Amino acid sequence: MNLGILGSGMIVQDFLQTIDELKIGYKAILGTERSKEHVENLAAEYNFQKIYYDYDELLKDENLDTIYVALPNHLHYSFAKKALLANKNVIIEKPCVTTFEEFQDLKQIATERQKIMFEAVTLHYLPAYLDIRRNLEKLGDIKIVSMNYSQYSSRYNKFKAGEILPAFDPKKAGGALMDINVYNLNFVVGLFGKPKTFSYSANIERGIDTSGVMVLDYGNFKAVCIGAKDCQALTASTIQGDKGNIFIEIPANRIDAYIVNYNDGEGSVQSFDEDKHRMLYEFETFIEIIDSNDFERANKYLEVSEIVAQILQGGREQVGIKISD
Repeated sequence: MNLGILGSGMIVQDFLQTIDELKIGYKAILGTERSKEHVENLAAEYNFQKIYYDYDELLKDENLDTIYVALPNHLHYSFAKKALLANKNVIIEKPCVTTFEEFQDLKQIATERQKIMFEAVTLHYLPAYLDIRRNLEKLGDIKIVSMNYSQYSSRYNKFKAGEILPAFDPKKAGGALMDINVYNLNFVVGLFGKPKTFSYSANIERGIDTSGVMVLDYGNFKAVCIGAKDCQALTASTIQGDKGNIFIEIPANRIDAYIVNYNDGEGSVQSFDEDKHRMLYEFETFIEIIDSNDFERANKYLEVSEIVAQILQGGREQVGIKISD
C-alpha cells in the first residue's frame, strides 16, 4: 500500500508511531501553510517521500493508491469523496461521515469505482475484541449488554465559558455520541449486528449532546451505550448471559483484556497485552485487504460502519441536534 495522509493532528501523530512496522511503501502527507513547520518535521522524522499543501496536487500523485482521511469530522465526507473520484482507496477516521446520506454516497462511489473504503475504528481488529467474539456463545443466551465510556473533556470548560470548539459544535459533527459513544456502538454492532430499534436520550447544551445514553433493542436482549464528555466515571462494561458474564474495565477502543465469570464459579482474566500499538492491528488488516483487493472482506467491515452511521444520525435526530443546514 502506498499511502497519502491528510492531516497532522493527534491521531496522525499516534499512527506514525507504528508506521515503520507496517508494509507501506511510498508515503505522502498533506499539510497547510499554518502547519508547515510541524508537517515538515513529521515528514523528515518518518521518511515521507513527498509533502503537499494542495489536495488536488496530492490526488494527482500516481504513486498513491490509498488516502487516509484524518481530518476534523465535518471534513471527512468531502475529502473522501474527492479521493474516491480520483480512483484512490480511502481509510476514514471515525466517525466516517456526518450523515447517513453521505455514507451511502461514498459507498456507491466506492462500489462503482471498484475502490475499497474503510472506517478506522481500532477495536474491530484488537486481539481481545476478536477473542470475545469467539467466546460469546459460552455465555449462553445474552440478556444485557452495558457499555460506559465517560471521559471529561478538557474542551468542556471552554464550552461552558461560551467558546464552541469542534468537539462541541453540531455543525462540525461534534458531541458525545459522535466522538466517544461511537466506540460503544461499534463494539455492540460489531458483535451483534443491527438492532431492531434504538433510542437516544441526551443531555443537550446549546444544541449539542454533552453526554447521552443510547439503548439498542435486539428483541431477546437489550444493550445500553453510555458516552459522556461533561462528566467521567471508571470504565465499566459488561456482557451478561444466562451462563456467565464478561467484564471490561478498559475503554472499548483500547481493549486489551477482559474478565470472564461463569455461573458455576469458574472464571479467568484474558489478557492480550502484546506491547503493540493499538493502531497497528487495524492498519495491518487494511494493508492486507487493499493489497489483495479483497472486497468481500472489506465489505463486512463496511456493513458495521453502515449500521452505526444509521444509528448516529437517527440518535441525533431523536434529540433534536441539527446535523445539516
